[in-house]
Amino acid sequence: MSELRPAWSNQFTSDVLRELRAFGPIASITREWAWGGATGKGMRVAVIDSGVEYNHPWLDDCVKGGVIVEYDGRRKEGVKISDEPQPQDLFGHGTACAGIIHKLAPDAEIYSVRVLGKDATGRALQFAGGLRWAIQNGMSVMNLSLSTSKQEYYALFHELADEAYFKNILLVSAVNNIPAPSYPSLYSSVISVAAHEGQDPFTYYYNPEPPVEFGAPGIDVEVAWRDSMAMTTTGNSFAAPHIAGIATLIRSKHPELTPFQIKTVLYACASNVTGG
Repeated sequence: MSELRPAWSNQFTSDVLRELRAFGPIASITREWAWGGATGKGMRVAVIDSGVEYNHPWLDDCVKGGVIVEYDGRRKEGVKISDEPQPQDLFGHGTACAGIIHKLAPDAEIYSVRVLGKDATGRALQFAGGLRWAIQNGMSVMNLSLSTSKQEYYALFHELADEAYFKNILLVSAVNNIPAPSYPSLYSSVISVAAHEGQDPFTYYYNPEPPVEFGAPGIDVEVAWRDSMAMTTTGNSFAAPHIAGIATLIRSKHPELTPFQIKTVLYACASNVTGG
């Protein structure tokens, strides 16, 4: 429920938000220019999570395949990756994220990258393996509604985030629901997102005091869940796919834009930013 607010969400409440002004050419960027008429067509979006239920009624036929990433200490990278042509969700969390993205960008192709188990937990090496697979398999956008707070993995995830960035892949990451550092959400090469109240999927805010950069709906939102179900839930996890969906629209309309440029467009079009 909304009284159980996730960490960082207080940065996007009405009493702390303030109007910001964009100047110069950035001030002329509009939502119509950024994503007007876009549907996400041609974009491949990886949801790195607990899996995505491919035949959930909220997802139509947008799920085009996926993989299962399992821990395997005998292998060099610590994981075994298996194809899953008809992906399943062991928990519901990944399906929720995919449903939000699909609602915003209905023609985008979604790929399930299952790195979490039935209890929505997994090893950092599985998470890293899923990131690596998505980087190597032509994804346009990745939604990362999960993170690790273990300092020992800081360098590994930093390297993967930079590799994605320089290969023109956009990473959107939820920050931790508790007030603690988490990776990769704190890297400048990703778009970090926390939750705010509200139901309009296109109402999002820029935070002038990072590391959290954007706030999007994530409190008491209705989402898809496993076994063709739906539920109302709260968390930064559900804010991130709102930004991932909007970013997918921007990429589909302007495929020439880099992750850095897309972040700038998101800033210019934020609900609390106006032209100077």
